[in-house]
Amino acid sequence: YFGFIFYFYSNEHEPVHIHVRKGGKESVFDLIIENGLLVAINRREKNSTVQLSDKDISIVVEFIENYWMEIVDKWITFFVFKQSVSNTRINRKIK
Repeated sequence: YFGFIFYFYSNEHEPVHIHVRKGGKESVFDLIIENGLLVAINRREKNSTVQLSDKDISIVVEFIENYWMEIVDKWITFFVFKQSVSNTRINRKIK
């Protein structure tokens, strides 16, 4: 998504979270879900990596707010159902 790469590793753990990389910078975002609703997005630092800028973090949070159900669906498909998931390329800006 406009230079950002959103991904998770095959040996991940809960809570549902997504790694986001742009250039040489990376941050991790936990999706806090209660009663089937996204109630918070918590950023945490990944050891030994340069963190995304504040501007990039705000873009990522907006993206997650708009696509969190798709992120959770891919997480469940991969980690719960043990099925492969495909990459999704998003080329249009969130309005």
